[in-house]
Amino acid sequence: MASTLAPPVHDAKRSDASLQRHAEALHAAVSDLVRVYQFRDRDCICCHDISVTQCYALEALSEHGPLRLGALADRLYLDKSTTSRVVGALVRKGYVEPRRESGDRRAAALVVTRAGRRLYERITADLVEQQKALLQDLDPAIREGVTQVIRRFTRAAEARFLSGTSVGSCGPAACCGPEG
Repeated sequence: MASTLAPPVHDAKRSDASLQRHAEALHAAVSDLVRVYQFRDRDCICCHDISVTQCYALEALSEHGPLRLGALADRLYLDKSTTSRVVGALVRKGYVEPRRESGDRRAAALVVTRAGRRLYERITADLVEQQKALLQDLDPAIREGVTQVIRRFTRAAEARFLSGTSVGSCGPAACCGPEG
């Protein structure tokens, strides 16, 4: 006698509950990671007499420069006035300098100085050593997978940020009511 097995029924409620739990766990994990890394970076970077934001600017200029102030502001997700203050501090400390562009007398590109490059390389080396300590006990395939997942999350978050869209109920109306 042949038994007839019904096809598996997709339990939407169970799947939704599972997705909800995983999303909540991911939110908590990412929040914790960002918070810890901000403090870790602050503690490591600030001993070099620059702020974390100044270090991000130095990194952007080292990796993608020379950049005009507006392009740097866009890369840092800051407004121009905040970026101008950040750059001003780096210029006063001798880590960045403005260079006039030949085609436009008003426009200046921001360039990392030799001292700024050395500082950026020293900070990066310190942070990479910390990452090595975190990764050393993991299987190489897992190391690769962790990096890929973090890059994927970063690209997705950046795409949503740049497009002005969000996922779910995020935004002024959701957080602050209809008045924004």
